[in-house]
Amino acid sequence: MRVSRFTLLATALLAGTAPLAAAQAAAPAAMKAAAAADIDAHAKLVQEMVDSVFSFAEPGFQEFKTQEYLTAILEKNGFKITKGVAGIPSAWTATWGEGGPLIALGSDEDCLLGVSQYPGTPYLKPMVDGAPGHGEGHNAGMPLMIAAAIATKDVMEKNHIKGRLMLWPGIAEELLASKAYYVKAGLFKGVDANIFTHVSSDFSTSWGMGGSNALVSVEYTFHGKTAHAAGDPWDGRSALDAVEIMDTAWNFRREHLPISQRSHYVITNGGGQPNVVPDKASVWYYFRDFGFKPVRELYETGNEISEAAAKATDTTVEHKILGYAAPNYGNKPMAEAAWANIKAVGMPKWTADDQAFTKAVQTSLKRPVKPLVTEISPLGGPYEARVPTGGGSDDIGDIMWTVPTITIRFPSNIPSMIGHNKTSAIAMATPIAHKGAVAGAKAVAFTVLDMMTTPKLIADAKEFQTNVQLKDQKYDPVVGPNDPPAIWLNKDVMDKLRPEMTKFYYDPAKYPSYLDQLGIKYPNLNTTGG
Repeated sequence: MRVSRFTLLATALLAGTAPLAAAQAAAPAAMKAAAAADIDAHAKLVQEMVDSVFSFAEPGFQEFKTQEYLTAILEKNGFKITKGVAGIPSAWTATWGEGGPLIALGSDEDCLLGVSQYPGTPYLKPMVDGAPGHGEGHNAGMPLMIAAAIATKDVMEKNHIKGRLMLWPGIAEELLASKAYYVKAGLFKGVDANIFTHVSSDFSTSWGMGGSNALVSVEYTFHGKTAHAAGDPWDGRSALDAVEIMDTAWNFRREHLPISQRSHYVITNGGGQPNVVPDKASVWYYFRDFGFKPVRELYETGNEISEAAAKATDTTVEHKILGYAAPNYGNKPMAEAAWANIKAVGMPKWTADDQAFTKAVQTSLKRPVKPLVTEISPLGGPYEARVPTGGGSDDIGDIMWTVPTITIRFPSNIPSMIGHNKTSAIAMATPIAHKGAVAGAKAVAFTVLDMMTTPKLIADAKEFQTNVQLKDQKYDPVVGPNDPPAIWLNKDVMDKLRPEMTKFYYDPAKYPSYLDQLGIKYPNLNTTGG
């Protein structure tokens, strides 16, 4: 059953018809019913926020329009806004309350380069050629959290519950480049627990060591000497040669690295033109492995190979950390509480139009055809593998090793889409995304109310972190005191593309939805694009 079960229980309790044994749960049931009703009342606001952030399409460290828009909504609802936290101009916090526990609520809000995509269309079509787009669905997470926070605040005020909320955005998550800096800056000092959300096609949570990898993002820059590439190449020292030697050496070394590692790179600067020996060249690496020690060793191996490449070419090299992500680890008591609330909320009620659109997208893009999920996923436990290889990375791990934290995955996308891809943007400003965000907001609000009214839950969460999570591993980030956040990244891209992208910003005062503004009728089942 869905939220109505809380409403019925609350009605019985308040009418005095429930037995005494159930009376102890009366306040939480009534509060959750009130929170659910509050979120339903704000469903239109959720839709506007989801659609607006989608339309801004801002990549990491450039989330300024998103910041302006979301913080204005929170400030209007009584939250105190602090911008530029942790030395990151596009980052912010929103706080409310006094006394009691301090619960943090966060989700990512950046998008990806080069995946601009019209929403609600079952074929690939960029809105602005080469522009960023929400091909990871990060546009829905903070709107969800804002709806949950407003509802929780309203319930706490009406019931005179002491407690505090702190909302924070995941800036530049696609670069794995903010949360380690949040921790380093003490942003979570005094926080009792943290709830994080991430878009998915299912509705779930988990505890224990997750399947994601730790990661070090580092750029190596080689310095040489220019010369005429044809007239006197012997007077030059090619920084590009050093980059290519490093990449070749790394690829030969792969055979002798642990099977758990994953690594990839791009050359970010290969020189100016062919007839000038490049005196500067750079290569950007992501080193990933399953655990703190292995990823540090991988990073140190990269440093050694870069030095060898420099010696081989008579150049010098410097390296700069651009991001870091710790392995993920969910808190068991919090996950169990959240999963119970996910079950109470239930999956969104998908319509025939939602399912038809889902099938049209999957068929058009030649993806496996699977209907929208209608059942809650089981509670997930620790990732287990004989040889763990993980996969992607998420810097929520840095916060997970700092305060008790869980991730709630909410159902705002459709199955079978490709991660970090235009296909994952198609549904993210449709009724599917809106409904999933509303459902996720209820699960978050219910779980926060559990923690605000049940001190033992927070105590158990802290005990689990201390005695289980931190028993054999400690937080060991590669980011040092002299590694600043890479806030310059993506600036050139947005300086060039934002003027054209601005034409596509959503105006909720004029249009009921972003699809209406774009002239797209839902469900669009035209798979040909004609």
